[in-house]
Amino acid sequence: MSNEQNPFKKIEEALKKMGETDQQKKKKVPTDSEPESKVYPIKPKKTIDVKRYTKLIISLTVAFAVIVILLSNLFIVKENEYRVVRQFGEITRIVKEPGINMKIPFIQSISTLPKNQMTSNVSEAEITTKDKKRIIIDNYAVWNIVDPAKMISNARNIVNAEARLEEFIYSVVRNEMGKLNYVDVVNDEDSSRGSLNDRVTEKVNKFLADGNYGIEVVDVRMKRIDLPEENEQSIYTRMISERQSTAQSYLSEGDAEKRKIEAETDREVQEMLAKAKAEAAIVTAQGEAEAAKIYNNTFAKDPEFYKLYRTLQSYTKVVNDETMIILPADSPYAKLLTGSLQ
Repeated sequence: MSNEQNPFKKIEEALKKMGETDQQKKKKVPTDSEPESKVYPIKPKKTIDVKRYTKLIISLTVAFAVIVILLSNLFIVKENEYRVVRQFGEITRIVKEPGINMKIPFIQSISTLPKNQMTSNVSEAEITTKDKKRIIIDNYAVWNIVDPAKMISNARNIVNAEARLEEFIYSVVRNEMGKLNYVDVVNDEDSSRGSLNDRVTEKVNKFLADGNYGIEVVDVRMKRIDLPEENEQSIYTRMISERQSTAQSYLSEGDAEKRKIEAETDREVQEMLAKAKAEAAIVTAQGEAEAAKIYNNTFAKDPEFYKLYRTLQSYTKVVNDETMIILPADSPYAKLLTGSLQ
């Protein structure tokens, strides 16, 4: 294509001419009719020291990063917790005392274990007693961590520790319940069950110590004792029958003791009455003998008076309201009755 036919070439030449015209106008010398334009000096711009500011920013960034790293690797140990420091998965130290500590950045990690007492609910279990009764028991345990290193080494975590604790409690409770009758289990006042919780706690702690689990049981308690649904009614019926039989036995023993006491009392009363009657008879006989003696002495002094006295006494026995007496008129007795006796 020729220069005459190329439109871009024409545009380029036109732009060049416009640039040359502007340059000529700038170089034109002003005439007397045209005022001379004022020229102001241009102050040079201050250059910015980029390197200096760059170094300052880098220094501040590094200092901030160091502070953030230091603060992020500080950890606080509370009174109710253990802090376990691990390095590449291995335990390097265990912090037990409360305070502020530091770990190595990016290499060590921190985990927490509780120091305070914890409560673990043991799953319900069915157990057979000594007298072959099946019961369902529900226990709970209060425990704590005494050696975090052993606990982590053998139980790994809290969940596994509680699982092992539950296994030991179930085993010990089943063994101890197998030595007791059902009545002894449900009766809190029975002496044979008085130390059951203490025995269970002691044996569970022995198992945990033998396994080096680093945990200790403070107490094991029973929350609830139930019967299986299929045996509940029959057990209640049998318990009622046994209680009624025991009550009847007590009543029979009471009646027998009552009859024995009554018989003994009656015998003592009869003996006392017989003795009193014998003593009374002796006293009466002695009195009568003394009275007879007095009568004899008295009547001996006046025989006629005695005769009269005895006669009057005979009247009280012979004569009454229905007595009919027929006597001769000249009888002294008749004269005495009529009052004509001189």
